Amino acid sequence: MSELSISELRRLDLTLLLVFLGLLRHRKALDVAAELGLTQSAISQSLKRLRDIFGDELFLRRPYGMEPTAMALALEAPVAAAVDALRGALGAARSFDPATATGLVRLAALDGEQAVLIPPLAARLRELAPGLTLSVLTLGPGAAMDALTQGRTDLVLSYIVELPEAISGEPIYEEAFLVAGRPEVLSDAPRIDIDTYCSVDHVLISPGGDLRGMVDDQLESMGRSRRVVLGLPSFLPALAAVAASSAIVTLPARVAGAFAAGFGLVTAEPPIPVRRFPVSVFWHRRNETDPRTIWIRQQLRDVSLAH
Repeated sequence: MSELSISELRRLDLTLLLVFLGLLRHRKALDVAAELGLTQSAISQSLKRLRDIFGDELFLRRPYGMEPTAMALALEAPVAAAVDALRGALGAARSFDPATATGLVRLAALDGEQAVLIPPLAARLRELAPGLTLSVLTLGPGAAMDALTQGRTDLVLSYIVELPEAISGEPIYEEAFLVAGRPEVLSDAPRIDIDTYCSVDHVLISPGGDLRGMVDDQLESMGRSRRVVLGLPSFLPALAAVAASSAIVTLPARVAGAFAAGFGLVTAEPPIPVRRFPVSVFWHRRNETDPRTIWIRQQLRDVSLAH
């Protein structure tokens, strides 16, 4: 038999191949129908299609059952190999072994989540999945959602209120705020009164370059205000700037707890209510059941609990 044309291959499907292998194994259409959960009529129609595609009778009716032709016997090994390969591929797609996994994991996050979650996640991957490489993009919420949709990143760490329809997410921790400053500025740490808070200079973390944040909105509602003397796009430079001045900075508690002491700073609870917010991991729904994505999400939950 010559090689099958593309049009002939398109007429094949997995059910046809399973019927073919079943007839080779059982030699009776009734037994194949029972094994595959099909009717005898469906088996007959499948056999008719197989004969038409391969241009051979394939099975001859005999008193004792279906006798395979030479063509059917010749096809047995390659068809069985093809079905086994497909079964293995589908099984591999439903499982994930971190110890043997290889490839690139791409995450998008701003510097707060990068500072808090990426170092312990990277250490965990080196231990549990040494064949995986982690790459992190610095993207704001809108750009990160676009990257997920376009397949340029696998997961996003962020705070996002309105999700696109194709994106799923789950919170991994809730973030509060702390004030960081030099010990002589925060002399009553871990407390700071509102008069002191409003009288000292402030550094503001603002990725977009704005010099007003939700703290200013809260102060305004209370009839108070503060003086922002420096705006920076990320947290660690802000801590370095505060360490070199008499200013203070209000920043996420996990970032402050992890890095303030390294800059020689102390922390205090804000003297005003600052709205807490959830940090979540987001993924595209096309990866809803992807075992690698599910495993990485679990690692993020684990490291968030440990840190």
